Order: sequence, then structure tokens, then C-alpha cells
Amino acid sequence: MTGNIERYDAIIIGTGQGGYPLAKDLPKAGWKTAIIEKDAVGGSCVNYGCTPTKTMVASARVAHLARRGADYGVTTGGVSVDLKKVRQRKRDIVNDFSGGSQKVLEGLDGLDLIFGSARFSGPKTIEVQLNDGGTRQLTSDHIFINVGTRPSTPAIDGIEAVPTLDSAGIMELDAVPEHLLVLGGGYIGLEFGQMFRRFGSAVSIVQRGPQLTREDPDVAQAIAQVLEEDGIDVHLNAAATRVGQDENGQIRLVIEQQGAERTLSGTHLLVAVGRTSNADLLNLGAAGLAVDERGYIPVNDRLETNVSGIYVIGDVKGGPAFTHISYDDYRVLKTNLLHDGKATIKDRLVPYAMFIDPQLGRVGLSETQARAQGRRVRVAKMPMSWVARALEMDETRGFMKAVIDADTDQILGCAVLGVEGGEIMSVLQMAMMGNVPYTAIQNGVFAHPTLAESLNNLFISLDE
Repeated sequence: MTGNIERYDAIIIGTGQGGYPLAKDLPKAGWKTAIIEKDAVGGSCVNYGCTPTKTMVASARVAHLARRGADYGVTTGGVSVDLKKVRQRKRDIVNDFSGGSQKVLEGLDGLDLIFGSARFSGPKTIEVQLNDGGTRQLTSDHIFINVGTRPSTPAIDGIEAVPTLDSAGIMELDAVPEHLLVLGGGYIGLEFGQMFRRFGSAVSIVQRGPQLTREDPDVAQAIAQVLEEDGIDVHLNAAATRVGQDENGQIRLVIEQQGAERTLSGTHLLVAVGRTSNADLLNLGAAGLAVDERGYIPVNDRLETNVSGIYVIGDVKGGPAFTHISYDDYRVLKTNLLHDGKATIKDRLVPYAMFIDPQLGRVGLSETQARAQGRRVRVAKMPMSWVARALEMDETRGFMKAVIDADTDQILGCAVLGVEGGEIMSVLQMAMMGNVPYTAIQNGVFAHPTLAESLNNLFISLDE
């Protein structure tokens, strides 16, 4: 170990969607900056999350539409999926995104990109175990933690003795599984479950709770219906108790439902039961940093930890685990540190989308949340089968739903399960950002025939 401690104006741990843009801005403002990355530039979004999964979702949708060709009067013949080519397309896009970002960082004056694993060795001091050997000691009065999370492993008897896939490993398969068992009915499990069903796998999803996702019950029920229509076997209120592998390599997953046991058999097992904070890898005690009971690093509304000068970006602080939230964290820090602003994360809208097909777009309060707060609400709801553009596209599954404050006519939130649901949700989010009442959208003029035009009828339904 070298005895030299290198001083920087800022140290960023992690090149995710908050750390990366901050590493571009700080040197331009005259801060001598180091950014540390243990793997590939871009964080989980670019390398294991949004970019690769949505690339593969697009391939799965093409397979789905090809099989539906006859519905549109188009004869396509047999449909098969070459998963190696799907994987290569995914790899090419990831490498382009990550490699391009790395070149940007390497070309910045005043920034050192260091590949290695970081941990605190004392207050405001970071030790880096370099990927190519050796260590470096860094210190700074400003440290930004952007280390994210990793897949969790459930406490199920036998889980360590069978081959399992996580959200990264499943995208490296070179052949379509015969039967994919999915443990977990959240966003990751559902996106991969539908994706591989469309690639040609039999798929069984096991969810411990009474519904898929944490959405309103009607939304969750509609999602389950979509998946079942696609031929996916959905098991709710199913607790996985043990797992093993037989002499033929088949995975045997034992689940308990309503006091009775049954065994599911599959060729592959995807574990998608949640994420675990990477904060435990940082030796936070050496810096005096607090963690909560779940292992996340608490911050205030300006992203400051309990130690002055140390900030947290993205998933590792807990709360909404979305790329766009991490990026907004960066904007808060940039505003406050470089422009003497007073930006805050308090009360910010948290939009998100689940890229099953049809998409689910969500923002603001759900109906359940609004009623739990004791608000007087009105609910506008309309099936996608009433949307002209959806009918023309023959994509009519799902519905639109908006929650309205009955006293102010303001939109409190929405859920859009439908073709391009995330895009329609964004229209309503813009209205929420501008405090536009639902009546303005009800009477707005939108181009015909677009999906957004259907918002007229969604809100007209309140008056019927």
C-alpha cells in the first residue's frame, strides 16, 4: 500500500446516472475530481438495467407482433427467436452507451477516472483497491456516494445449492429456456417473465403477496389478466419454501398456498425478489456514516448525510429506485453546490413506467394512497378499448385511470395501463407540474387520432 494520500476537491464513488453527469460538471467548475468505478461506466441502468432490458423487451415485442400478423391481415409464417442475436444486439447497445460515456470521462481535464473498489479508510478518506492491482488513498472534503444496489437472495431452503439467474445473468443466456420459473411478482419479474414467454419459454411467476406489484388492486388485477392472456402461469399468495434439483437437472420449487404444498418444475429459475443496498461494501463506520435498519444511507432533503460534506445519490439512499430519480439527485446537487441554489428532493413527483406490454405508466398518488390520506377524490377511469387509436392499432388491453382532488379539480395521480402508457402518463404529469386542472385537459384540443386525445374522454367520464 502506498503511503501517499491524494487530495481532491471532490470524490465520486460510482458512475451511475447521478455520478456520471456530476463528474462532468465539477471539473468544468474548477473542482479537481476523482470518480471511482469498480465495473463498467454507466452504473446499473446502462449495464444491467434500463438499457439492456428495454432493448430485449423490444425484441420480444417484435416476436409477439410477428405471431399476431394474421390479426392485421399479414401472413408471416413461423416465428423463431435466435437468443444469441438478441443478446448480441443488447451487448452492442450497452457497449456503445458505456464505452461512449467512458471516453467522455477520460477526455475531461481535471477528472481522474479510477477503476477499482472503494471503501472508507477514515473520515473523508477513501481507499481504492485497483482492478489492475495495488491501492490508492484519496481524500476530499466533498464525497458523493452513488453505489446503488444488487439483487437480493431470499432465505429459501436449498437456494444456494441450485443454479439461479438474477436480472443481469438472465440477459446473458444464449438459448431460450424451456420453462422459466420466476420468483417475485414485481417489475423485474414481470418484465422478464413476459419477455421470455414471448421468446418462447413456458413461464411460471410465483408471488408471495395477494397481487402482482404494489399498485391499486384494479391495476394489479389487470396486469395479472394480461400476463395470463399471454400464457403465463401466475401463482399468488404463494410462499416458496424450498428448492432443489433432480437427477435430470430440473429445478423443483416447492410453494405453499392456502396451507397446501405443491411443486413447480422448470429448467431455469430467475430470482427477482428485490434489491439490497451496496452500502455495506463501503466500510461506512470508518467515516462515521449512519445507515438505517435496511442498510441504506439516510439523507436530508438536500441529499446530505449525517457527516458534513458527504452526499448520497440514487438508490443507495433508499426511496424510489429509478434512473430518473438518480439523475434528479444530480440536478439538486449541481444547483446547490455550483449555483448556490436551494434545490430539494422534498415533494418531488416520482413518475415511473413498467415495460410490460401494454406498458404501465404511473405518477403521483394512487387511489389507495389518496383515500388513505383522507382526501376527497374523484376517479376517472376508461378502458383502452374505448380509445380510437388503440382500436386502430388493435392494442386495446388495459385502462386509463386518474385520481382527482374533488375540492380543487387538480390531478393527484394516474395509472395508465395501455399501449404507450408511459407516454400518456407523461402528459398528465405535465399537467400536474403546471397545476393544470383536469377540466383544461377535458376541454383541450389534441391532434386526432392520437393516444393523448383520449384524455378528453377520460375526464368527460367524470361528468357522465
